[in-house]
Amino acid sequence: MPPKNNQSTIDEAKKSEKTMNGFGVIAIALGVALSSGAMAGPPMTKDVYTAEKERIKTEFKAQKERCNSFSGNAKDICLAEAKGNQDVAEADLDARHKPSKDSRYKANAAKANAEYEVAKEKCDDQAGNAKDICLKDAKAAEAAAKANARKGD
Repeated sequence: MPPKNNQSTIDEAKKSEKTMNGFGVIAIALGVALSSGAMAGPPMTKDVYTAEKERIKTEFKAQKERCNSFSGNAKDICLAEAKGNQDVAEADLDARHKPSKDSRYKANAAKANAEYEVAKEKCDDQAGNAKDICLKDAKAAEAAAKANARKGD
């Protein structure tokens, strides 16, 4: 297969971003709903926890499969989003299973890490100084999100 030019890679990434933004928004909304709603109640049982862990694992596999329809950096972005969704869901689950200030912080930090990993992949569509600035902005956003997560608890 001949190598793609930069414009087709950028176009593909933009298509991926439009498609995957819906998944990311849904995953974040679900994570917030699950973590904040369940935090007020008693800790979940071991059976429920195990079932939720398995559901998260299954959802990650399905998201990874959807990523196979992409190529190049669009696929990398998709995979970073899938992994981030899994990490956030697992951290939120742990926070619901054993509620504590530390587990809530870890869930918020997982969200910051996931967003950073996706942002890094999106920066790969750029080159030179623009890429450097993009990466610095992504790192700064991650640091700010982690600082807010620590203060928020």
